[in-house]
Amino acid sequence: MARIAVIGAGTGAMAAAARLAVAGNKVTVYERSAGYGGSVGRHEHEGFVFDTGPGLLHLPAVQRDLFVKTGKESLEQCVTLTQVDPAGRHLFADGTAVSLPNASRAGVASALDAALGAGAGERWTGFLERARDAWDRSRRPLLEEPLRADHQVLGRDPYPALRQRRLLRTRQAATVAEIGAWELADARLAALLDGYALSYGLDPRTAPASAALLPYMEQTFGSWYVLGGMRELARAVYERCVARRVEFVFGAEVVRVVEKDGRAAGVELTGGEVAEADRVVLGVRPHAGLVPGGHVWGADDVPVRTDSVPGRFVVLLSLRGAQEADAVHRTVVHSADGAAEQEAVFGGRVAAHPTVTVLRPDDPATRPDEAHEAVTLTATVAPQGPVDWTDPAVRQRFADALVERAGAAVPGLRERILHTEVRTPAETEAETGAEGGAVPPPALAGAQGAYLHPGNLTRLPGLYLAGGWSHPGGGLAHAGMSGTLVAGLVVEGDGFRGSR
Repeated sequence: MARIAVIGAGTGAMAAAARLAVAGNKVTVYERSAGYGGSVGRHEHEGFVFDTGPGLLHLPAVQRDLFVKTGKESLEQCVTLTQVDPAGRHLFADGTAVSLPNASRAGVASALDAALGAGAGERWTGFLERARDAWDRSRRPLLEEPLRADHQVLGRDPYPALRQRRLLRTRQAATVAEIGAWELADARLAALLDGYALSYGLDPRTAPASAALLPYMEQTFGSWYVLGGMRELARAVYERCVARRVEFVFGAEVVRVVEKDGRAAGVELTGGEVAEADRVVLGVRPHAGLVPGGHVWGADDVPVRTDSVPGRFVVLLSLRGAQEADAVHRTVVHSADGAAEQEAVFGGRVAAHPTVTVLRPDDPATRPDEAHEAVTLTATVAPQGPVDWTDPAVRQRFADALVERAGAAVPGLRERILHTEVRTPAETEAETGAEGGAVPPPALAGAQGAYLHPGNLTRLPGLYLAGGWSHPGGGLAHAGMSGTLVAGLVVEGDGFRGSR
């Protein structure tokens, strides 16, 4: 029985902990905050309940596998999953609106034709077919296997972009923005694709064409909501860990991974206490002060990202009045000037016309009674630092801008507000320890490997990386897979290549 110390109680780290405990190890999780879940948080106010992190689940097979492999009760026996249909309503700058059905390629094409004009559905379907090719080419090495030693092959973009005649020469789209301009050939379809990238914290102007995988995954595998809020999923994972005898130590900040005889040998906590371990799983964003000797770099030489990664600005609204009968769970109000928004977000400024995602779950657990409603507004923003999100005036102006724009999705919104709670990258940084309140994006192939994350193996034997800041990246599904991969590497050895 090996002693394993896990740093952080995010969902990816807990996934690793549960799997490692089932394999017969003694697992202890050290979490700096008072509770589990990491970015999958919850806020409650006078009977209103809000998710403060992810609001929907995509690719639920990852969580289903975790529960199958760690106990008798399935995921659906521990939480109630419901498909969100329509998957989303999109409001574009020209006033056009379209509701896209959940996990129905033909239905999406029909809806786009009806709303945007004949041919729109065919162009989007053709794009998704190419995205499927990219998924088939990169799914296993990018999502289901530890990062390969020859990861440079993932520097090539798997998206089969159409050849375009541009400026007297043939070119192919290399970025999300170029796909929108050259292949989709409609400003609204381009905004739809840009919105997917932006929601994951990716700049459409520079994100590789392989980001086409993101809408493909959502529209193929569906969008799911957990009754009671997404925090219920974190609770279920935590309870599965406890059932497998994983020990949790909350309010315990790890300041250093202990190295002895050239191996990870435990963790040092604030105050100097050392907890010995045979292996250490780092489930938080790595930094040089935490890991001795520069071993924070992956064994495969993919560096930890040091560039500015965006965060999320969230407005939680307690509303009087019942939800209308035809309300949509998720509405995206697209920016009137997407180029200016991208320039602001990725240039360290506050966007004047942000893209806003409005979540309105029809869930009795989120409201005090049927005469009220809990609504969450989210925008991707520059991190804390470039923008001072602790400034009350900046916070208030941006919150007002989100409420104003969300009024297009929620009838009479401003007049219905009983209480407003604002959460910014500054709160994310304080609560999770992520520098700048950054939210990690999923890993992507292409762009010479610039969008990969450090591998789960490190240069320090006995130290492994899990969670959104390691391979295969951020998001519930990707972070969950990191836990799967770490458990495989610990149990089966460094030669583990994933389940087949």
